[in-house]
Amino acid sequence: MRILLLLLLAMLLGTPLSLRADQDPAWITPIAPFRIADNLYYVGSLDLASYLIVTPRGNILINANLATSPPQIRASVEQLGFRWQDTKILLNGQAHFDHMAGAAEVVRETHARNMVMDGDVSVAETGGKTDFLAPSNNVPSYAPVHVDRVLHDGDTVTLGGVTLTAHKTAGHTRGCTTWTMRVHMPGDPATVLRDVVIVGGTSFWSEYRFTATAGHPASYPGIAQDFTHTFATLRNLPCDLFLGAHGQYFHMLDKLRQYPTVGPRVFVDSAGYRAFVAEAQTKFERALQQQQ
Repeated sequence: MRILLLLLLAMLLGTPLSLRADQDPAWITPIAPFRIADNLYYVGSLDLASYLIVTPRGNILINANLATSPPQIRASVEQLGFRWQDTKILLNGQAHFDHMAGAAEVVRETHARNMVMDGDVSVAETGGKTDFLAPSNNVPSYAPVHVDRVLHDGDTVTLGGVTLTAHKTAGHTRGCTTWTMRVHMPGDPATVLRDVVIVGGTSFWSEYRFTATAGHPASYPGIAQDFTHTFATLRNLPCDLFLGAHGQYFHMLDKLRQYPTVGPRVFVDSAGYRAFVAEAQTKFERALQQQQ
């Protein structure tokens, strides 16, 4: 109850997602892993999302989260009955510390191939030091991690017959990535597949500068255009199952209350996805107008 009250207070006050882990207990509070689709599972914390995709040739993990997160993620993977060492590929939604700081440990333990979108590669390999907001306290550094494959917009990642598509949805970070894939859900006819969207991030806070003004350069050249492109991309993605880098993006806790009776179908939420994108775009456009 205390955690839920803290989350509600944060939302009411508009607390940014940039909060340090020691200020946001939802980032480090474990939650029981659960199934989303036939081969897609949630293995993250109360708010920091990690996803396990299981294939016959090994598994894919999306988001290593905080430096302290790998033991929690591993425990969730093993609680589901899967082997941690079967993690063959590590993906991410963005290179901020709350999603990437655990990557070096995951790679060290599993020898997974680490794949990162161009724009975030140097950030990952310097442990956050080349982030355009560095050295802000909101984007602290972390253990550097080698990138085995540089991804580009529209690239696919395939393992064991499962394919994910990487969509560059930059702005929040230069290489922020939204992942899509198709899945079969329990109870659906064998030929029916659902479209999954895992949003990498659309948020910003006062340190973000979208346009150059007197004494205030833009956070990086083209950041406003990147955000505009991101929202155009997100609007055009087909979405049945709405997921994201943070549970609060897709109201995960509310949906989990219905999970015992509804099951994985509770995450089928195309309307919720469209509303999320529209609200995020409106916030950006208002902030851009104010800065201009």
